[in-house]
Amino acid sequence: MPGASGRHAFVLSGPEPSPIPVVLAVPHAGRAYPQDLIARMRHPDTSGVRLEDRLVDKVAELVAHETGAMLLVAEAPRAMIDLNRAPDDIDWDMLGRKTPSDEPCYTPSRRARSGLGLVPRRLPGLGEIWKRRLSEDELRARISGVHETYHQCLSDVLHRLRARWGAALLVDVHSMPPLALHGSSAACEFVLGDRFGASCAGSLVANAFGYLGERGRLAAHNRPYAGGYVLERHASPADGIHAMQLEIDRASYLDETLVGPGPGLPGLARLVSGLVRRLASETAELGRAQDTSRWPEAAE
Repeated sequence: MPGASGRHAFVLSGPEPSPIPVVLAVPHAGRAYPQDLIARMRHPDTSGVRLEDRLVDKVAELVAHETGAMLLVAEAPRAMIDLNRAPDDIDWDMLGRKTPSDEPCYTPSRRARSGLGLVPRRLPGLGEIWKRRLSEDELRARISGVHETYHQCLSDVLHRLRARWGAALLVDVHSMPPLALHGSSAACEFVLGDRFGASCAGSLVANAFGYLGERGRLAAHNRPYAGGYVLERHASPADGIHAMQLEIDRASYLDETLVGPGPGLPGLARLVSGLVRRLASETAELGRAQDTSRWPEAAE
């Protein structure tokens, strides 16, 4: 990881071969802050935590242990680079000029302009995150050392799972502030995102909602979170690679401050473990239907 000698940008774990065709990815919970990164922050005690999907990796670790799913966890913090943004989704004002040198007509996305691009720049209520601008060399080091290698690793895992099972499922795990459903005082505990049907088979989404509904859990579909760059880059349902974004209400597993682990964490992990098992079974069925010749090998 740039600026942190000896620290890994991400960690991949799980049995090989995996007993289920699922990989859990956690791109926004990294807490390995290099000292030079902290020194450059205007509000180091608050801005990093606000950018994190706080401790949702702890949920994912328990789920992976219970289910046998592969697990990819970013150690590099979102403040350094956002793995759920495209590598060109940059607010180039951060580098002291309006556009990248090789794209004079480039227009940054709405998210980049709002301060939440590839390298976050500002936060509501806090303003600018950094004391000084980022250099292009620093940006390139973060893209090559963290962003490119993370996504290559994720792609490799998904293709290995598909080769074994005929289909593979990426569950991109995030957390969200407490969210009320439209027209209801009840909190929505989960949001399932499939980029409005583009990133995974409808049967997977139906199974997910069926599982949560059977347990009386409120969930929303695609709003306000439909999935970002991770799903856009890796999902290819026609080729047997499916991807779903799972947003979890932080209040369901953190303490009252939404900073430390809370008493609900073990129960929430058990609930999500059951969801992953249900989705793994459906993914295996999709693989069997897509290529029956692979099923005997996968079932051994």
